[in-house]
Amino acid sequence: MRIGVDLGGTKTEIIVLSEAGEECFRTRKTTPRGNYFDIVDNIVELVSEAEKETNSQSSIGIGIPGSVSKDTGLIKGNANTTELIGHDLKSDIERMTGRPTRLANDANCFALSEATDGAAAGASVVFGIILGTGVGGGIVVNGGIIPGLNSIAGEWGHTPLPWANQNERPGPDCYCGQKGCIETFLSGPGLSKSHDPVGAKGPTAKEIATMAARGDAAAIRTITTYERRLAKALAGIINVLDPDVIVCGGGLSNMDNLYTRVPELWQAYSFSGPLETKLVKAKYGDSSGVRGAAWLWPLD
Repeated sequence: MRIGVDLGGTKTEIIVLSEAGEECFRTRKTTPRGNYFDIVDNIVELVSEAEKETNSQSSIGIGIPGSVSKDTGLIKGNANTTELIGHDLKSDIERMTGRPTRLANDANCFALSEATDGAAAGASVVFGIILGTGVGGGIVVNGGIIPGLNSIAGEWGHTPLPWANQNERPGPDCYCGQKGCIETFLSGPGLSKSHDPVGAKGPTAKEIATMAARGDAAAIRTITTYERRLAKALAGIINVLDPDVIVCGGGLSNMDNLYTRVPELWQAYSFSGPLETKLVKAKYGDSSGVRGAAWLWPLD
């Protein structure tokens, strides 16, 4: 048995997987906000419940919205759940549960899940992307996460949109302090702003996709622009990483046209085409992150 925990800003989910990857138990609780130790207690309670329900004691893997300093073991300052910053979550969970624990970025966990037994199972090089409120990414090579020296490998959302048009430069302000980051164009809020740049309460990304599917001309133009931008952004990744498979998750991954249109469009930006990289939808959807956290402990 192995336990996976997906620590999100609004909910904390836990899963227990068998050695064969079968789901034995899963539940979720609201993530406490404002106090780090309340978050720790919440995880410990979930672990206790999971072990009681499965009558087992398990290793623990936790996917976090941030990264861990290799030098100190502390959560770095880029964590979206700011209560975690500066704390040694791994040691605290191990001390309170008595279970060996590993941490990884939640996008890395997503990529690991899909590379292990998901949509990219068997592929040598996998790039997992999350298109949602933000834009994240993770790299898995030969079944193992590549975190990078600075624990930021795969953070393509905070690189500039490549081959930007004149009207896309310098680009929208990003919370990271830069302008024109890929996240500002390809996130859900970015798609909404692209459709209605000045509207305070314009349609959501999901509503725009629905409108486009019904034939709304303005929405179709917005989605067409989004597909082109995504193709450029991923062509940049392919030119550097050359992955076998790119797996797409997050709310925007449900736009099925992406999987035919984007590979057609990215051919124009490849260094050496035609590209054979596959773009696929995540097999486990919202469950990939928590499954990947469990897979941080590989099979013996």
